[in-house]
Amino acid sequence: MIEVKSVTKKFGDFTAIKDLSFTVGESSIYGLVGYNGAGKTTLLKTVAGVYRANGGEILVGGENIYENEKMKKKMFYVPDDLYFKPYSTMKKMAQFYKGFYPNFSDDTFKKLTEAFGLDPNKHINGFSKGMQRQAELVLGMSTHPDYLLLDESFDGLDPAKRNFSRKLLLEYMAEKETSIIISSHNLHDLADLCDHIGLINGQKIVLDCSVNEMSGSRSKFRIAFDKDMSVEDFKELNYKRITQDGKLFSLTSLGDADEFEEKLRAMSPVLLERFSLSLEEIFLDEMEDGDYDITGIFS
Repeated sequence: MIEVKSVTKKFGDFTAIKDLSFTVGESSIYGLVGYNGAGKTTLLKTVAGVYRANGGEILVGGENIYENEKMKKKMFYVPDDLYFKPYSTMKKMAQFYKGFYPNFSDDTFKKLTEAFGLDPNKHINGFSKGMQRQAELVLGMSTHPDYLLLDESFDGLDPAKRNFSRKLLLEYMAEKETSIIISSHNLHDLADLCDHIGLINGQKIVLDCSVNEMSGSRSKFRIAFDKDMSVEDFKELNYKRITQDGKLFSLTSLGDADEFEEKLRAMSPVLLERFSLSLEEIFLDEMEDGDYDITGIFS
């Protein structure tokens, strides 16, 4: 289990993440979503023990991760900015990792290298960006980690390799009961892969719930009346966002959507439509503070 408790990380006067909390259980894949610069990489490096938190604590298997060599031998972090030793091959990197990770498996390394179609004797720096990500994923999973952190690890992969990587992670998680955190800007990848999602915005986690809960907790309604109504008439309802276009209103509900619909019907509308929100729509709904007026930009 990975427990992030009220963690804050600063760089001088700049606060990258603030009072951030979430938990990743065993046999769980936690998806971390956020805009570029939202703090995803800082958070992952703090969870990995690369950075020391300025506030709060991070427990991995019940122990503080920073400067904890024993627990770091059970964790593998695949960063967004990959680095390999000059002129290194996958075989040389495997030997390097074997010196630190006691559970490194030569058999797993061989099978995964063949499965991804990578040449372990070629210089990794000559690989494409996608192949380098595949190489680091192969090396990471060959260490048989109990905790796996992946920062934009699907970036640059073709659809076939992306799909194969997803299946591989699900199989490994199920077999080894691993706790996995993966950050990605591709919401479709996370929806198919993760059981929990965390949306990070404004230095904090603004939404943290299971994928099933997220899908069931948000619905969009369109409602119209044959009488004059205003946004003020909806003030007793628990909604995230509301817009008005004449007598037509659009609302995004929070909480129990069925209960929300009953309250809308009690208002005697002439039109009431309900739509389920996709993960991407929920993400945009949480991240956008307001629509920017783009008219006049090119005039």
